[in-house]
Amino acid sequence: MKKIFFAVCILAAFLSGFAFKAVTEKESDDLKRVTGIGGIFFKSKDPKKMRDWYKEHLGFEVNEYGSVFEWYQGTDNSKKGFSQWSPFSEKTKYFQPSEKDFMINYRVQDLEKLVVQLKKENVTIVDKIETYEYGKFVHIMDLEGNKIELWEPNDIEYEKLGQSMGSKTTK
Repeated sequence: MKKIFFAVCILAAFLSGFAFKAVTEKESDDLKRVTGIGGIFFKSKDPKKMRDWYKEHLGFEVNEYGSVFEWYQGTDNSKKGFSQWSPFSEKTKYFQPSEKDFMINYRVQDLEKLVVQLKKENVTIVDKIETYEYGKFVHIMDLEGNKIELWEPNDIEYEKLGQSMGSKTTK
């Protein structure tokens, strides 16, 4: 009787472990990672002149930070989405530790879950998640030393922020 009980316990433990593994693997497989481009940031000798040039020649609606592109989300075309285009001073330290003259911001759906998964995958996480009314942010490094900004946006609050600044979007 003890042998049967012991065998049942081992079988139960094995099946529980197998079920746990299947659930956790499924969770990471279902994790939606990047959903779009949240912004393009680059260094410039004169950010104001750069903004003005893009306004004059390419029709960008600009504010003190650059231009905000407004679009509708593919997964729900009733919801607005936004992407930021910003020239930074060539002396900015914001892109560090990258030595590149640009940084891309990617929109993500669930930043906390994604950061947990990226840590498991040994991706370099540069800082801690920062939360603002208009979204959550964290920075990572890719394999060539490019700093990447991940943004879980709150598009409703982001739009309100732009409106409070009197900014127009590029459509």
